[in-house]
Amino acid sequence: MGTVVIVGGGASGMAAAVEAGRLGKKTLLLEQNEKLGKKIYITGKGRCNFTNACEPDVFMDSIFEGKNFAYSSVWHLPPERLIDMLNSVGLKSVIERGNRVFPESSKASDVTKAFEKLMRQNGTEIRLGQKVGSIVVEGNRVVGVVSNGQEIFADSVILATGGKSYPSTGSDGNGYDLAAKLGHTVSALRPALTGMAAKKEDISGLVGLSLKNTKAELRENGKPVAADFGEMLFTHNGISGPIILTLSCHCGNSAQYEVALDLKTGLTSEALDRRMLSDFKKNTNKSAKYCLDGLLPKRLAEFVVAKSGINPSKPINQITAYERLALVGMLKEFRIKIEGLNGYNEAIITAGGISLSAIKPSTLESKLVGGLFFAGEMLAVHGYTGGFNLQLAFSTGSLAGYSA
Repeated sequence: MGTVVIVGGGASGMAAAVEAGRLGKKTLLLEQNEKLGKKIYITGKGRCNFTNACEPDVFMDSIFEGKNFAYSSVWHLPPERLIDMLNSVGLKSVIERGNRVFPESSKASDVTKAFEKLMRQNGTEIRLGQKVGSIVVEGNRVVGVVSNGQEIFADSVILATGGKSYPSTGSDGNGYDLAAKLGHTVSALRPALTGMAAKKEDISGLVGLSLKNTKAELRENGKPVAADFGEMLFTHNGISGPIILTLSCHCGNSAQYEVALDLKTGLTSEALDRRMLSDFKKNTNKSAKYCLDGLLPKRLAEFVVAKSGINPSKPINQITAYERLALVGMLKEFRIKIEGLNGYNEAIITAGGISLSAIKPSTLESKLVGGLFFAGEMLAVHGYTGGFNLQLAFSTGSLAGYSA
């Protein structure tokens, strides 16, 4: 009958076990933690946004790395089939804003429990506390793994060990090392879907302030590379929030970056100038630090005035046309110098990963070692927030299990 050994009991590993077991293979799942799906428990703030029910083309456009490679996997297990599969073992789901899909119970643990039910139905053997140290290869083909010092026979091995984000959940990057020892290249790794550290002078006094309806443009060495619109917030060391997490996916490891915010997207520069003139006339005797109170939150308004170089105590009726246009420019292009990305402890995913050129997209089998398959976050296939990454983990896991 043959044995499939799956290394890693996260989202992709469990999906692989469900599919391999469903097809009658003897399936063994090895997980180094004390329980399965440890990272699933903290996704979606503990509610687990496990997929996105958008149209297929929208889903694929939400993959920023490895999009073409992912087609076969997403076709094999699309969002609607995943939802039906989990529903078959009692997990009811709800669709919320942005087509995000959550368990009706709002408990991330219910997603893991549903996969455990499916694995029990299929006869998967689960061993916890298992640390795989190496993959055994003979004649350029997998014959087993060594876990906790013991060799375990296998005619197929699926590596599904995750990335390096949230290391407290057991994501230690071990899978990259196992793959590299077998000749696979690991592209540059970096934290992604994470907050950005910013120059202190650009955010001083704004900690905790959140903004809505804001456009943020990421610039690399002065050139625009990506933009997004929506919500963001100022943190103790920089900026974060949905649109910033998205932009972080486009940051490399070496370039110089800045984020330019359009704080008044509904107004052109000309219309904003007219609005500002009108406000100035209504508050002509007030000091300059109050001149933007009708346009921005108070803390941000005072910060912009001070940063523009205008004396905050200067009467509004003495603000020159040049100074007013400078304020307009800052509101339409509030620039923040980025000093780096927040680390793996805060990153939702790890960008980069096992190079896709040495993996068959239709099966997820290695082109270098027969019987070796890959799934999940360790692949250089990643999407934006909104349930796309968990779906990619389930889809690649399912295809790898099917192929193995």
